[in-house]
Amino acid sequence: MNETIEKLDKFLSTLRPEFYSELNDPLTDEELDNLENYYKVEIPKDLRTLYKWKNGQNMNCFDSFVNNSMFIPLNQALFDASELNPMIGTDFEIENWWNENWIPIFQNGGGDSICYDLYGVFTGQKDQLIEFWHADNDRNIIAETLESFLDKLINFYETKNKNDFDEYFNIENIEGFPKKFIVE
Repeated sequence: MNETIEKLDKFLSTLRPEFYSELNDPLTDEELDNLENYYKVEIPKDLRTLYKWKNGQNMNCFDSFVNNSMFIPLNQALFDASELNPMIGTDFEIENWWNENWIPIFQNGGGDSICYDLYGVFTGQKDQLIEFWHADNDRNIIAETLESFLDKLINFYETKNKNDFDEYFNIENIEGFPKKFIVE
């Protein structure tokens, strides 16, 4: 994962320097431990590595990090999840409309997220990335791991010239994904 982060850092700083300057300072191990204790969640190693690189983007920066979504600071991601979790069984009557094992690390500002799945809902594959749509019932698994998703993002940057870059883009064509699930 460290090599993946180094490559991502290189491409973002080179191809998107204005956006790169909007990324927040990294979290320390102590800050990560404090968030784990406060939210009573174990932050997996690859997610810790991501947030030890950069703690999301400035909340006043609305540029897309990936898939028309912003990179959310971890404290905000964990807070958002803690706000959604109590809605399970009341506001969210459908099983897995929201799941307490999801951390929304990328958000589009309209209530939709790409979530890190701590448990492996639907597939049993922990650490996969799943799409949460606040108004739709599809819950697609878009990548087996955070690292495989970031590798595809790096591949996207490897194939783009700085002048050809369009802020809106989707990372797709990850072999075997998306895996489509509908909650009803």
